Amino acid sequence: MAALVVAGLLVGGAGALVQGAWFPGGLLLALLGIGALCYGGVRLTGTRTGGVAPAGGWLLAVLALTTSRPEGDFLFASGFGSYTFLLGGMALAVICATIPRLPLTAEPPARLGD
Repeated sequence: MAALVVAGLLVGGAGALVQGAWFPGGLLLALLGIGALCYGGVRLTGTRTGGVAPAGGWLLAVLALTTSRPEGDFLFASGFGSYTFLLGGMALAVICATIPRLPLTAEPPARLGD
């Protein structure tokens, strides 16, 4: 789980830089990154915790980067792309964390009365 949190931190930092640099392609790439990481964590671990761990790391990175510095500088500008990255990333993380568990086998369910 710690590796997923660290991966979430890295994806959050990279996404914060990419989403503003190459709009709109960078925004889509950043959202695809957090979505793929959270879904991959769910599939890798087989539990919802696998999606929550990278989402927590992503959230920590994004919150750390949204705070303003004493010089008045900040990484996120107030615009459509930044808000879409923040809200879209949170929505993707919640979606991946609440995905219903899929059956592990491809067999049809057993029927009663056969």
